Amino acid sequence: MVLYDRERARRVEAVRAAKTTGNGFQTRVAGGKAAVGGPFALVDAKTGKRFTDENLRGKFALLYFGFTHCPDICPDELEKVAKVTEATREALGAAKAEDALVPVFITIDPARDDAKRTREYVKEFHPEMIGLTGTDKTCGEAARKYRVYYRKTGDERATKDYLVDHSIITYLINPDGDFVTFYGKNTTEEEVTSSVLAHVREYRAANAEKASA
Repeated sequence: MVLYDRERARRVEAVRAAKTTGNGFQTRVAGGKAAVGGPFALVDAKTGKRFTDENLRGKFALLYFGFTHCPDICPDELEKVAKVTEATREALGAAKAEDALVPVFITIDPARDDAKRTREYVKEFHPEMIGLTGTDKTCGEAARKYRVYYRKTGDERATKDYLVDHSIITYLINPDGDFVTFYGKNTTEEEVTSSVLAHVREYRAANAEKASA
């Protein structure tokens, strides 16, 4: 109960902070390009095989970093990701969700989120959601690439009964593997869907223009 009380208090403070600091997320820009994203190598929880950023090439993807023991924030955000995925698929007339947008969950708690648990967890939200896990090192490296903040709360020595404080951000990646934009907790499902569709259509139009040039 102590951990959950702390988590509840943390969320209240986060809401207060959001009202004065906006989305609380800043990207560093180098050479006119946001320094967010990059190569990663993890494990696909469904197949048990190596999964890298290259596996997402050719598709738009929504990436969310979280943990399966999260009491409510992660489930809420992944439910939003799933609904956006379906809405985008319908709007674009895609036969499969992955033809329009790929939903991806990456754990920041690999010590508890092994392949089996991660695989079962993502199935609760969308049948085509990709669940990725790995080691503390590989998951940590992926999180750092996307500037994800996370920290175990409570007793640092705990191995089972603990929560993970983390940034609540969903990242949009384009078919070239580049970071496009991000969405915070307060961004609605409708707003995310509208934004994703705009980026998809802009990308497709630009590529069609290049092809015809």
